[in-house]
Amino acid sequence: MSASQEKSGQPHLKRVLGRRDLVLLFVVAVFNLNVVPSIAANGGVTVWLWLVALVLFFWPQGIAVLELAHRYPGEGGVYLWAKEVFGDFHGFLSGWCYWTNNMLYVPTVMLYFVGVSVFVLGPGHLGLADNKTFALATSTILLALLTILNIVGLGVGKWLNNLGAIGTGIAAAVLIGLGTLIFFRYGTGVTAADFRIPPNPRFVLNSFGVICFGLVGLELASVMGDEIRDPQRTLPGAVAWGGLLSGLFYIGATLTLLIAVGKNDISVLQGIVQAVSHMAASVGMFWIVTPFALMLSLSIAGIGSAWMGGSARIPFVAGLDSYMPSWLGKVHPRYQTPYAALIVQAIVSLVLVVINFVASGGVQEAFQTMLSLAVVLQLVPFLYVFAALLKFAFGESARSGRYGRGLLFFAGASGLITTILAIVVAFFPAQQISSVWRYEAKMFGITFAFLALAAFFFFVYGRHKLPEPAATRA
Repeated sequence: MSASQEKSGQPHLKRVLGRRDLVLLFVVAVFNLNVVPSIAANGGVTVWLWLVALVLFFWPQGIAVLELAHRYPGEGGVYLWAKEVFGDFHGFLSGWCYWTNNMLYVPTVMLYFVGVSVFVLGPGHLGLADNKTFALATSTILLALLTILNIVGLGVGKWLNNLGAIGTGIAAAVLIGLGTLIFFRYGTGVTAADFRIPPNPRFVLNSFGVICFGLVGLELASVMGDEIRDPQRTLPGAVAWGGLLSGLFYIGATLTLLIAVGKNDISVLQGIVQAVSHMAASVGMFWIVTPFALMLSLSIAGIGSAWMGGSARIPFVAGLDSYMPSWLGKVHPRYQTPYAALIVQAIVSLVLVVINFVASGGVQEAFQTMLSLAVVLQLVPFLYVFAALLKFAFGESARSGRYGRGLLFFAGASGLITTILAIVVAFFPAQQISSVWRYEAKMFGITFAFLALAAFFFFVYGRHKLPEPAATRA
């Protein structure tokens, strides 16, 4: 609990996250196997895009997280940082986009869970992954379960996050291990030509936005800043280890999919289990498919839990600041968690799943559209994050930070340029999209709707905010 919260009597949260919890949280939040198939489907050139994004986006993100968490510790993360550096509206817009993106992203996690879990049921049930009724019912049940676990509290919910991280690690190890075995035993059909830029790079452009989106997550722990034990000592090591493991897993998983399946046959929902099934059959280990799918399903549930729990802290803080209804800032009387924000997030996510099912041609197209929308909204807060580094680099406040002006300038400039590029290319349709005009209409329409709602809450609803007493400001 921060000193201001303790003195003012505001609702406070429990410090339950240690270094091991944070490393596992970073792995389960950053390394999301569900985005790998949609990226690998664009071929070997995406390996180079991973390396570019790791250097120009992911590494600067780590610098930014440590610098901003050092300057502005506390609950709120990207919301708090943008608010302190650029003012109240920018803080609210940053936090709003971070929260609403997860209303779109968490449903994609649910759909990916559907695509993987059918392998647990056996080969005769694989067609259920494209059944809208089954997908909607399963997504609703999982969404409700994750909401309940996060309401009970991070003290309980973190174990699903941790189990998800362990499941992610095991799933990645099995996938990469089988790929290595196949490579040394049978070779590969992948050639140097597969790593060149294709004549029509339109689909590859979309994948770069998804790659940057996949590398987001290091800031998640700072969103839960008031729930970390000794954050100044805990965060740096956790960021370093979580980032290193996530980067290695991403590149290894992408290469394995290309070796095992080939870009033309990768399914965006079932690509990982599809690759394991193919490789396991080749080496006489088909029995491993069901336990692997079960482990991967656990990993996906952990991903959903981590992002749902973390992003719900944004409306919680906004409710305390009175830019959103104050009841969003309430904590559960028994579990001390932001239960109102969690329930609202679950309801809106479910509504968005239904809307996209109705408006899209199928489950895979709905998945890809929601993923691209999530990319745009998720990256908006990072415009503020990297711009803050540039402001520090040119201001007197650089002396009070963790890093020097040169490093702040390089990290801020490379991160800001890369983020702008990733947002732009997200509007290019992926190859799973059947109607370009419908895709663009949803991309621009939903993005504009969320931004307009942010302006409404801040400029209209925020006018009812009471002036803060001078003693409290001090």
